[in-house]
Amino acid sequence: MRTERISANDAGQRLDKYMSKRFRGMPQSLLYKYIRNKCVRVNGVHAKENTVLAEGDTLTYYISDEFFGVSGKSRAFCRLKPDIRVVYEDANILIADKIAGMSVQPDDTQTSGTLVDQLKAYLMMRGEYNPDIEKSFAPALCNRIDRNTSGLVIAAKNAEALRIMNDIIRSREIKKTYLAAAHGIFAVKEDTVRLLLEKNSEENRVKVRKTGGKNVKTAVTSYKVIAEKNGLSLLEIDLHTGRTHQIRATMAEIGHPLLGDGKYAENADDRRKGYSHQQLCSYSLKFVFTSDRGILNYLSGREFRASTPKFVSLFE
Repeated sequence: MRTERISANDAGQRLDKYMSKRFRGMPQSLLYKYIRNKCVRVNGVHAKENTVLAEGDTLTYYISDEFFGVSGKSRAFCRLKPDIRVVYEDANILIADKIAGMSVQPDDTQTSGTLVDQLKAYLMMRGEYNPDIEKSFAPALCNRIDRNTSGLVIAAKNAEALRIMNDIIRSREIKKTYLAAAHGIFAVKEDTVRLLLEKNSEENRVKVRKTGGKNVKTAVTSYKVIAEKNGLSLLEIDLHTGRTHQIRATMAEIGHPLLGDGKYAENADDRRKGYSHQQLCSYSLKFVFTSDRGILNYLSGREFRASTPKFVSLFE
């Protein structure tokens, strides 16, 4: 028998959802079997899977001890010396300026030392996150950018901030502006481009399509040329939709691939010049709330910027 108390970050969840996060190594079938067989009690009462947990509730488990263990892999961030560039931070959120080359989450190219690992290590060092106390919540990223794209990523420090920020992003109440260096001199200096993009997860790329389909979604991208030099253009880009590789695919489709991009263009010449990946930066975020955002209302109207990317110096 083991007992634990529900914290503020764990509250508001159904029992089965909480246990799925709490016991990540437990098969779902076994999880529901434990609940059905009355091996889980909430405040001393046998609970059902849809029981909603409240802060201060006491859970008592009559389940195998093996599921209470924590794998070394899941705690790898504890050994990190955090190296994270913080643009803004308060009790609820943190905005990081990610460097190009760092994955935001573990993937095929990077399994440790990712931005989310750096975030956990940073908050643990500051005493704001204790993985031994938190059972179902861990500091989490609210938005993502490609590994080789630099710039702003928002992280939530608590469960309520994560829930609200995810809803803010779904409602498109954040204005995101990117800076990019693209090949060529644009005949049209400012425009909005609408394309149909089909995502291929196996190839980790998108393709432009003429007609719709199962995995085809509309991508709307606005750009403005703000500088030109030596056959390159510096762009300010606003996204009206959030599709995979939207900027890279759009610029390549209209004949102006991003400098260094080898996925949507041939970049052999760019590599010889030292540009081995797309020159793209998630440069600014502005919160434009249209509804009540609870504990994050104070962010309304605020704007944050990343450090100026190096490729901007090509236009000086």
